[in-house]
Amino acid sequence: MLSYQHIYHAGNLADVHKHSLLAWMLAYLTRKEKPLSYLETHGGRALYDLTDAEALKTGEAAQGIEKVAKWFDPAHPYARVLKDVRSSDGPNAYPGSPLIAASLLRPTDSLHLAELHPREHAALQLAMSPYTAKIHLSDGFEMAHALTPPTPRRGLMLIDPSYEVKDDYLTIPRHIAQIKRAWNVGIIVLWYPILTNKAHVPMLSALSGAHQDALRHEVHFPPARRGHGMVGSGLFVINPPFGLGDEARTIGEKFKKL
Repeated sequence: MLSYQHIYHAGNLADVHKHSLLAWMLAYLTRKEKPLSYLETHGGRALYDLTDAEALKTGEAAQGIEKVAKWFDPAHPYARVLKDVRSSDGPNAYPGSPLIAASLLRPTDSLHLAELHPREHAALQLAMSPYTAKIHLSDGFEMAHALTPPTPRRGLMLIDPSYEVKDDYLTIPRHIAQIKRAWNVGIIVLWYPILTNKAHVPMLSALSGAHQDALRHEVHFPPARRGHGMVGSGLFVINPPFGLGDEARTIGEKFKKL
């Protein structure tokens, strides 16, 4: 949806879950010298100020990264990126997934980022200007289908839609099946919200049936405010990197203590 802007939710507990595991995966992949491709279907603006009125309005960052940053050892790639971004952009800056990827990848790696919202796209271009990345003003799934398999073939795709388009829950399994056929070696990472209405359940049932070797990891947390429908965060990872399950369990134990 062109109305969606992630600033209202930046740095929330779902971001902590998603971004900490994404950072771990990218750090793991860059241990080898071989170049890789990173594709993201819904980039957002990449850099957020958690003191913006929109972020303060929901209070989600206060219940998220500002509350749990101490979970992460300074050597963790997520903590390293957060420290670097706040050193360069101020103590209230928060990196979205495009900036996390750009911070951890190397000049030999390839980055493709899609964003359809014109204002978010312009902000994404500005935030990514210090890096070598191709920014697409396009539907993320159109970009994904057009570029898979990417060059280099080794790599990761993050699918992180807003889910404001209710058909997403129906169409995502078909998109992923097509992407997987075109790019059988790619790590395909889908983020999804866990809502009180359980809208994600049929989608995950279809995905789990079609991709039985995938890793599915979910965490649960209290709603950020009264009446808020999101009570958890999930990742569905096709071709998960070695060790991701252990890292996910470590993060999951921290969420259980909220």
